[in-house]
Amino acid sequence: MPGEHVPVGIHDLTFTTTSLQLTHTELARHTGVPTAKYHQGIGQRAMSIPAPDEDIVTMAAHAAAAVVDRHGADRIRTLLFATETSIDQAKAGGLYVHSLLGLPPHLRVVELKQACYGATAALQFATALVHRDPDQQVLVLASDIARYDPGSPGEPTQGAAAAAFLVSAHPALLEIHPSSGLFTREVMDFWRPNYRTTALVDGRASVNAYLDALTGAWNDHQARGGAPIQKIHTICYHQPFTRMAHKAHHHLLQHAGLPAGPQDIAAALAPTTAYNEQLGNSYTASLYIALAALLDSDTPLDGETVGLFSYGSGSVAEFLTATIRPGYRQHLRTDAHRVAVTHRRPVTYEAYRTLHTTTLPTDGSTHATPTRTPGPYRLAGIDGHRRRYEATTSAPGPVTAPSGPPQ
Repeated sequence: MPGEHVPVGIHDLTFTTTSLQLTHTELARHTGVPTAKYHQGIGQRAMSIPAPDEDIVTMAAHAAAAVVDRHGADRIRTLLFATETSIDQAKAGGLYVHSLLGLPPHLRVVELKQACYGATAALQFATALVHRDPDQQVLVLASDIARYDPGSPGEPTQGAAAAAFLVSAHPALLEIHPSSGLFTREVMDFWRPNYRTTALVDGRASVNAYLDALTGAWNDHQARGGAPIQKIHTICYHQPFTRMAHKAHHHLLQHAGLPAGPQDIAAALAPTTAYNEQLGNSYTASLYIALAALLDSDTPLDGETVGLFSYGSGSVAEFLTATIRPGYRQHLRTDAHRVAVTHRRPVTYEAYRTLHTTTLPTDGSTHATPTRTPGPYRLAGIDGHRRRYEATTSAPGPVTAPSGPPQ
């Protein structure tokens, strides 16, 4: 009907990570840094480490396969791949995912980049497409591997993960509100030139830029009729390290003139940090893994308004809100998420350093990657400057009729 309100938002959400992890207890043994500085100081307990045949494509394909297996692919008209650790300057990583999953040819595939903000840009692009045509769905993939130089301040915040979410009309999980707040300012707080495999960061400048962007985006959100903070149950923040969410929430509450006690902040944010404190920084995926943690928590959220703050260094930020749909729990993937976190194999510090310093050839020579991942997709190698991906014996079969909860 003309003028009818059609709710649009996230219909399904899942994530996956790598098969290996380095605990911060193990890291502390070799850095001389007290373990408490990692556990309490930055709020991190482990970081996901990719095996030699795992990368942003294999993680994204693994997460996407779960969504496609449940809902089918007939209504997906767009695949948006958000990343800041792209594997190619021209070709979208999503095209490899498209091939691995055997998706239909009649859809667009695009890669988006703006530091850790890219997936939120993809979410907004997706909601606009679905508002234009409520019969279509958009698959958003956010996949990243955070790597810093060994011994640098950023090293203990490293991590890796991929989030996949399906944007649809009449969503099962949450409806995205139309009003949002934006803030952009050019700043050199974090960047990775084309010639580097590890990022550069000015830690103090990055924290300040994050907080400035939060204030700016919040002010714009309020000016555009956004929900007041008293109506927001809790806020999921981008979490380069989980204590950053605590800093951000304290900053926002003070800015709004509300009490900002540490215990209240901890209680409000604890449901959002459970996964990221174990995975480390996953850049574009971080915010949506925080959202997955909140939805998977024991906190009842039916009908509640939640906030989402997305920050991408350099910098672009957005504050938006969403309403959790009644009955959302029956559509969650809590068991799968907990398996992804708990089934990673711990590695020694020496093994981590070997993995960190091992790089793929850049001269086009043939390179076969050893089979290490237990996941459904792997990077098989490089030949003539071409990456080769393949399904493993644990990969799902061809796309068939939807299974699981109703669409």
